[in-house]
Amino acid sequence: MAGILPPVRPGTNPAGPDRSPYTVSLHDLVNRFATSPERAAILEGLIDYRADLYKIGIVDGFQWVNGSFLEDIETNESRPPNDIDVVTYIVIPSGYSQASLLPALAPLMDKKATKAKYKVDAHVFDLKQVTIPNVCYWYSLWSHRRDGLWKGFAHLPLDPAKDSTAQTALVRMTASGFGS
Repeated sequence: MAGILPPVRPGTNPAGPDRSPYTVSLHDLVNRFATSPERAAILEGLIDYRADLYKIGIVDGFQWVNGSFLEDIETNESRPPNDIDVVTYIVIPSGYSQASLLPALAPLMDKKATKAKYKVDAHVFDLKQVTIPNVCYWYSLWSHRRDGLWKGFAHLPLDPAKDSTAQTALVRMTASGFGS
């Protein structure tokens, strides 16, 4: 009703487990949010960002995605989203240490560069070094809008094998004019 993902799935137990972050596939995210050229460009950037993670061997982990991209910002603020906010929790590939992976990973952690290249406001954390305060920080930051409205966000598993279906769906939706 407020143009946001609800923090708890409507009609379910408010203290139950069916709540944010909602686990969805990249394909589901594309099918739901590729509704305009601006949104398609952001999704294309996210797909490219994930592909570049895979190229350096990061294939295990997940992403939390949020921001105005997951809201009906077009109605609420009369503008399209500018980017998508992404926290990527990774498993360092075997054979690498955090230090040895850092040179390849650094460009994918540079907020200014990732916003320019991918339209992704990126944050990356090694799951082995994630602390409860880190998770609590992101959950509490992302579970509310700046105006205090409680909201939900999405959890996307990293899955190189399935990302190509999302890319195909995005191309199809873009070619069809977003259902118009």
